[in-house]
Amino acid sequence: MENNANVKEIIKKLREEINYHNYLYYVKDAPVISDYEYDLLMQKLKKLEEEHPELITPDSPTQRVGGEVLPFFETVVHTVKMESLNDVFSKEEVFDFARKTENALGEEVEYVTEYKIDGLSVSLEYVDGVFTRGSTRGDGTVGEDVTANLKTIKSIPLSLKEKIPYLEVRGEVYMPKESFERLNEKCIQENKPTFANPRNAAAGSLRQLDSKITAQRGLDIFVFNIQQIEGKELKTHSESIEYLTYLGFKTIPIKKVHKSIESAFEEVLEIGKIRDSLPFEIDGAVIKVNNLDQRIRLGSTSKFPRWAVAYKYPAEQKVTKLLDIVINVGRTGSLTPNAVLEPVRIAGTTVSKATLHNFDYIRSKDIRIGDYVIVEKAGEIIPKVVSVVFEKRDGSERIFEMPKKCPACGADVIREEDEAVFRCQGSSCPAQLARNIIHFASRPAMDIEGLGEAIVNLLIERNLIKSSADLYYLKKEDLLNLPKFKEKAASNLLNAIEKSKENDLSNLLFALGIMHCGQRASKILADFYKDIDNIIKASPFEMMTLNEIGEKIAYSVANYFSQKQNIELIEKLKAAGVNTKSKAQDVSDKRFENMTFVLTGALSNFTRDEATKIIESFGGKVSSSVSKKTTYLLCGKEAGSKLDKAKDLGVTIIDEETFLNMIK
Repeated sequence: MENNANVKEIIKKLREEINYHNYLYYVKDAPVISDYEYDLLMQKLKKLEEEHPELITPDSPTQRVGGEVLPFFETVVHTVKMESLNDVFSKEEVFDFARKTENALGEEVEYVTEYKIDGLSVSLEYVDGVFTRGSTRGDGTVGEDVTANLKTIKSIPLSLKEKIPYLEVRGEVYMPKESFERLNEKCIQENKPTFANPRNAAAGSLRQLDSKITAQRGLDIFVFNIQQIEGKELKTHSESIEYLTYLGFKTIPIKKVHKSIESAFEEVLEIGKIRDSLPFEIDGAVIKVNNLDQRIRLGSTSKFPRWAVAYKYPAEQKVTKLLDIVINVGRTGSLTPNAVLEPVRIAGTTVSKATLHNFDYIRSKDIRIGDYVIVEKAGEIIPKVVSVVFEKRDGSERIFEMPKKCPACGADVIREEDEAVFRCQGSSCPAQLARNIIHFASRPAMDIEGLGEAIVNLLIERNLIKSSADLYYLKKEDLLNLPKFKEKAASNLLNAIEKSKENDLSNLLFALGIMHCGQRASKILADFYKDIDNIIKASPFEMMTLNEIGEKIAYSVANYFSQKQNIELIEKLKAAGVNTKSKAQDVSDKRFENMTFVLTGALSNFTRDEATKIIESFGGKVSSSVSKKTTYLLCGKEAGSKLDKAKDLGVTIIDEETFLNMIK
């Protein structure tokens, strides 16, 4: 057995050799050994560290992927603020930046041009040359500790060539185009949603609580700035980048140092010409003052440094054919038209679909199926159809009409007069099923305790429910077959569902999620009509005779109950034993008739719901906002702005003791 001193020396040399090959492969892109030879070196190091765990150090190449999943990220306060750059979009704005800079300094200025990498900005901290902490930018002042995840990026050195006392650098974590394509291919194979662009993919990958997932995503980094440094004096930005490169960092490619803003801007235009051919995404080019002392003198505004700007290139546009217009039904029932395109490559990704916003947008642009259209990425994220190439029309194009029936469920589609959106009226529409059931089970509706979003999605996924009525037909064995569902949890949920059958008609009416029919309108309709069958038969004109039931509510309720699938839902609820009648008693004591109460602050004797029910039982009304029509403001502890407004308007303010006396 080798003695400990010899083992320590062998481990030290192995680490140095592996770090050297990491640098050549991941930073210089110039490997000198095969993957097989590299793997043998790593295996030898791992074996020695397993035999001598006391010799493992945080900067060992074997420590790049953490072994445990974090419950959350710790916060990091940046001692040097990680500022964002001011965006400019024209030559005039670039020259204006230079003019202000040179006037403020009163001397000549050198500029540096760089790629603006489209990724996630991070801080890397080193103590005595060893990587100790890495964090996200966050809001610039407070970020998140993602050290374990950053260690998986092999172009980040875990130890530097010099044991400099302290160094904080800023870099941009990004996903190369090749890694992005590979990740999306994997998502497609596994039936998972794909990522919109490399930036989103990089951000999502770096914020994984399990660093092993991050390690699989193929992230990389360019380091582009020194935030803080001890033990080294540097005079220019270009000098600092050279020094960081020497230390072992993969640094931002600097094109050149410019003696004039004219030269810098020419370089920005040249970068724009080659950006599609780069192996990574850029969303612009950066122009910086090179002299670090001049930067200090220029300082920053409250938002941006005065010594740099980011030039944003115009959105890339391509012409392609619009093959079809398809409708997507959102979780709120909104129908959104989307363009199906002949695939075209824009801003680094292949685009085959694009948003058309809404029907009015299609009409205003005169977009037709079969047109050749100009497509761009809005903010380089969401593809959109900008305009039609009218000269390419040959007469075969078809005018698009919005469907009158929902393509997902067949229910009627309506459009409100003052809305651009068309909406499906189906309560059992599969496209909005999860949202409808989550609302149905919520506390102000049917109040089914324990039925949260995750369980609802699981029940839908297992094909156990296709409408809210199906909740009342669930069996214990259905729930016990779900992952992590135990006997007690199943019993509790079934008991909560059973208990909800006894709710008032007003709860059920609100739970149905009828557009414009909130809690107050549901209560008014339930109290007046007493039975859901009476509401189903009521005309909009009849409903509009009730106080507070306007045209929008009346027509929306009438339209809801005109849909066959909604009536079938009600019948299924009745068959399950769900109460469809009002439990409200006729008010004989109308002491609060024609009075409006507003509640504020924390009440000690009642919940808000209890106080509301008491007021309504005496013929009163409860409003959410204070106005001149408010009769009383019932004020609990820690009252807020409503109390101030009531005082201003001269509204009578009462406490709980006064209220208790009023209801005796």
